[in-house]
Amino acid sequence: MENQDHLLSLVEGLLFAVGEEGISDEQLVDTLSLNEEQLHSSIDLLNQRYDQESSGVELSHYGGRYRLLSKGTVEPYLKILFQEETSSKLSVAAMETLAIIAYKQPITRVEIEEIRGVSADVMLRKLQSRGLVEELGRSEAPGRPILYGVSEAFLDAFQLESLQELPALPEYQSHENDELFGADHEI
Repeated sequence: MENQDHLLSLVEGLLFAVGEEGISDEQLVDTLSLNEEQLHSSIDLLNQRYDQESSGVELSHYGGRYRLLSKGTVEPYLKILFQEETSSKLSVAAMETLAIIAYKQPITRVEIEEIRGVSADVMLRKLQSRGLVEELGRSEAPGRPILYGVSEAFLDAFQLESLQELPALPEYQSHENDELFGADHEI
């Protein structure tokens, strides 16, 4: 590359062109004939530029891809522009179902229902329609039920590189051997 400013403009232009889909390290390296060091140096410089300037965008990296995103200060104006509905938030039941799938995938509908204690049909359809959950295949269990898992859109929505970035679940203490009413209680 001729100079650093030219390289930065190319990286920035590609990030803009690919939009919300983002672009991977490999794609940037291959497209611009760079090595990893040159790429990461350029990314660092762009991050510094966006942090120092009164820019409305920021460079984000999640799901293995770089994206140019609007800064939080722009959000109220985007809502006005796109007349975003506030009903786009997920319900508590949908979030519970999504969490179960994220931590237990691949998982069947019946397994989700056993954990939640209620039917999961409606929630699964809602999460699939939003692109957060997808079918991963079929179980070998009788009836070959569908296996569900979270999608790339889930990782994007929660800005995760992978499911390994999910917070650890707290340890569950089993009290199976404890007496129901305690040792002091006599009938």
